[in-house]
Amino acid sequence: MNTFGRNFRCTTFGESHGKAVGVVVDGCPPGIPLAEADIQPYLDRRRPGKSPLESARQETDRVEILSGTFEGRTTGAPIALVVRNRDVQSGDYDALRDVFRPGHADYTWQAKYGLRDHRGGGRSSGRETLARVAAGAGAGRRPSPYRLAVPGRLIEVHAATDPAAMESEIRAARDAGDSVGGIVEVTAAGCPAGLGDPVFSKLDAAIAGAMMGIGAVKGVELGEGFGAARLFGSEMNDPITEAGFSSNHAGGVLGGISTGQDIVVRLAVKPTPSIRKAQRTVDTAGKEREISVEGRHDPCIAPRVVPVAECMLAIVILDALLEQAKYRGFSGE
Repeated sequence: MNTFGRNFRCTTFGESHGKAVGVVVDGCPPGIPLAEADIQPYLDRRRPGKSPLESARQETDRVEILSGTFEGRTTGAPIALVVRNRDVQSGDYDALRDVFRPGHADYTWQAKYGLRDHRGGGRSSGRETLARVAAGAGAGRRPSPYRLAVPGRLIEVHAATDPAAMESEIRAARDAGDSVGGIVEVTAAGCPAGLGDPVFSKLDAAIAGAMMGIGAVKGVELGEGFGAARLFGSEMNDPITEAGFSSNHAGGVLGGISTGQDIVVRLAVKPTPSIRKAQRTVDTAGKEREISVEGRHDPCIAPRVVPVAECMLAIVILDALLEQAKYRGFSGE
């Protein structure tokens, strides 16, 4: 599946070392103001090469709108967005042509398709996420009476929570030829109550699926998340008063349907698998090998996941708003 969403549908395309990466968005309502300048700031936050603690790959990630807009507004037709790959150094991956990198999708992609693109991970590369960011930036432009906002932040790196300590952890891992993971938190504020479905299309299930679809994410929780397993019911339940809910342990979703409170999501982002430290692996013939991955890689991918998570949550919320319109006549305009 390369398409996400039921009503606001995003189909991404492209590979890390191909000519371009992009997305076709179908189902976007007409009349929404949308230009490259509205999307670019999100891509700028995600792009590599902004600091010594990120991949040194230098990509401007300039987005082009190829279709679906007229005089600065969406027309209701499919919106095609593309970003050209400019700074590819495919030769860096020649030594990996017949070797499976630990922690990567090399082995599983080969097992499924019988071949793989060894250059930077191909379709499994984190570079694919720029297409999701482009789509999500467009989703966030939709007029709504609910003043929706979807901010995200990095809250932890390798158990460090202070920003300076987080940077220190990333720097130390880079210098050691290793990598570290982190935790990202993203919140949808201003979301109305009643979005989602009670059984197989729960809003929290859709959110979890969207976040787990981000390549480096290995865990997702809403509200108290795994902490809920350590609470009493009297502690976990959110009391309801005339003024509304007095707490938000549920993270803004009950029974698969939004409560109208902030939807709070946290993502566990694994350490970047491409590291210089020697690791054991096998080649395509099954022979044991030792591998050290050179090239340009992030010692911690978690900071660059923040805008990806924001945009994926925006896509899920817009998709749910459009679905709700079928039941209640709610247009959000």
